[in-house]
Amino acid sequence: MTGLTSKEISNLIVDKIDSVKEALKVAYSASKNQIGCFYIDDLLPEDLAQACFDAFPDKTEMRILKSIREYKCVSAQMDKHNKLLEEVIYAFQDEKVVNLIGDICGIKSLYADESLYAGGLSLMAQHNFLNPHLDNSHDAERERWRVLNLLYYVTPNWEIENGGHLELWPNGPKKKPVLVESKFNRLVVMATHDTSWHSVNKVTVDRSRCCISNYYFSDEALKETDKFHITKFRGRPEDTFKNIILDLDANLRMMIRKIFKKGIRKNPHIYKKK
Repeated sequence: MTGLTSKEISNLIVDKIDSVKEALKVAYSASKNQIGCFYIDDLLPEDLAQACFDAFPDKTEMRILKSIREYKCVSAQMDKHNKLLEEVIYAFQDEKVVNLIGDICGIKSLYADESLYAGGLSLMAQHNFLNPHLDNSHDAERERWRVLNLLYYVTPNWEIENGGHLELWPNGPKKKPVLVESKFNRLVVMATHDTSWHSVNKVTVDRSRCCISNYYFSDEALKETDKFHITKFRGRPEDTFKNIILDLDANLRMMIRKIFKKGIRKNPHIYKKK
């Protein structure tokens, strides 16, 4: 199935989601007062999901992000990687997929992002982690609100003891998180707004947890309380000193963005198509 086009893959995604649509609506609605999340297992045929993993680039071919905030490998420059991965990423951007997920989440204006701003490929190897954080509120041009994260996990036989799992903090990063396993062939859809704290716990094994990511945007914020903000990190509840540093870091970066509306990074994380 590795020769499938983006359109053919999107049809597979639509068929799977449509088959469990009503249950997904219930799941998202039930979690909406906290963060808003649902997941679908066995999203694509198993051999296609396996092919995605087999096609994943080595971490040496990706950009390494390593700081007190996070430690992971990412890439949005899809023409440098196996064509299958690009086809799968853009399958999630097909209008039928976007509209179907918008219907499940009750979001009327919903847009995929062809530039893959902050999306694309993510790989987390041993000792990699992502601290509790709120995603930045807007797209690269600050024209639309970021409202949904789509995380498609493709590492076979990824066990709970391996770490590298999504954590949701519905009561804030000072309380206990809810664990969402990064299971093979699982799609997680989560809302992003001013209280959608989430993280990824540390990978404990000498393997790579691979994820294909998309972000959807909207003309309107999900919550009336939402205001523009950059990505803000926190430490875990026990990380008192780290919280002080990360608060200072967030305040400084927010101050810069107030001065420079579109930021000052020379190489933003986007797909620069030739």
